[in-house]
Amino acid sequence: MKTEHWLLRGGDLIDGSGSARVRADLRVRNGRIDAIGTDLPADGAEVIDVAGRIVSPGFIDVHTHDDRYLLDQPAALPKLSQGVTTVVTGNCGISLAPLLHADAPPPLNLLGGGDKYTFATMRDYARALDAARPAVNVAALVGHSTLRVAAMDDPYRAARPEEITRMVEGVREAMAAGAFGLSSGVFYPTGAAADIPELVELARVVAAAGGVYTTHIRTELDGILEALDEACTTARLAGVRVILSHHKCAGPANWGRTVETLAYIDRMRAQQPLGLDAYPYVAGSTVLREDLVDGVIDILVTWSDTHPEMAGRWLADVAAAWGVSQVEACTRLQPGGACYFQMHEDDVRRVLAHPETMIGSDGLPHDSHPHPRLWGTFPRVLGHYSRDLGLFPLEQAVRKMTGLSAAQFGIPGRGLLRPGYHADVVVFDSARVLDRADFVAPATPAQGIELVMVAGRVSWRDGGPTGERAGRFLRRGEA
Repeated sequence: MKTEHWLLRGGDLIDGSGSARVRADLRVRNGRIDAIGTDLPADGAEVIDVAGRIVSPGFIDVHTHDDRYLLDQPAALPKLSQGVTTVVTGNCGISLAPLLHADAPPPLNLLGGGDKYTFATMRDYARALDAARPAVNVAALVGHSTLRVAAMDDPYRAARPEEITRMVEGVREAMAAGAFGLSSGVFYPTGAAADIPELVELARVVAAAGGVYTTHIRTELDGILEALDEACTTARLAGVRVILSHHKCAGPANWGRTVETLAYIDRMRAQQPLGLDAYPYVAGSTVLREDLVDGVIDILVTWSDTHPEMAGRWLADVAAAWGVSQVEACTRLQPGGACYFQMHEDDVRRVLAHPETMIGSDGLPHDSHPHPRLWGTFPRVLGHYSRDLGLFPLEQAVRKMTGLSAAQFGIPGRGLLRPGYHADVVVFDSARVLDRADFVAPATPAQGIELVMVAGRVSWRDGGPTGERAGRFLRRGEA
């Protein structure tokens, strides 16, 4: 019989609220946090000595593209190994439902190819996910680009009224199935033709259901302030909370402009519900696009259908080997993906340090040579940025990946250590925790994550998975 009763003895509890740590015991019974206090009686529980370790809520990865990955690889090792117990899927306008055709255009191919997984409704996807028994919980968003591809014969043009009506019905079904909101990615060609009225009509359905609107804004380059204004205007007209995805100022011409963008965000936060997330790296990652090849920034190929042997190589080296320009090499490699080294470290630190920034990995698990953020994001924040650089106290680092995230996305019963809350819990060594994945060996597990519980089941312990898979599809509004 599986143990359902645990006592974590003598750890330093960081509860996810930002409050100072306290030394206490934490008892788990039947999937919930049963009690927190000093010298709690074992009362039949299996006791785990966690003295000298941090005990925190399970981390919530608010920006993932794990929609299909969790069906293919429900053990979710890139997540469990860094303490993640809940993921938010369907970001950047890209979701696996309602996906009707397997040959979906970029960027929907970031979710992986093949015809094994197509779901006409979010309810169908939720059933498949629960049947797969993932090791982590899933809070799903429905993607605007996916809706457009499903409702339109040509997603690269403006939508007609009847097509918007079909999209509205898709959003309504997803929200009824328990989705946490709508995501858009008007940066991508499949969403770029959408205007504010189209997005507002969809977002109003989300607002009525109590969900959120997340967005990969139209540009993170020169026109970033205008793009931020478009996102905030859309949300304000719809009456919905907006989450600005992976906030950054991209391209050397825009380095330093996070001073402006964060000031704008603070002004907007005084007027409307608004959040933001970020990942702790100077490189982003997405599909290969010629317009992102400027001959200045470094670009690392992460996958290519036409030349799979080039994954893990620099685009400049590929171009030199072929005797062509980087733009031509980019074209030849498509469809494919890349890491773009387009941010400045000062901007990364400034965004991470903002008190309302949540942590999201934006990992792409189907890439053959993925960005290291897939395996390293959360330990990198805890170890490199909090402990080593002192960018913020550990209590604030934990809040950015637990309590703040649960509050912004409306995920009840998670993100805090409280009696009665779900027992999604992480135990880590604050002196050792650190990412080990890098751009050479990106699939390297982090160090210092010693124990991970999901729904009161020990799913990761002593450097490896236990085989427990206690995650599930979370439904917005459920107790």
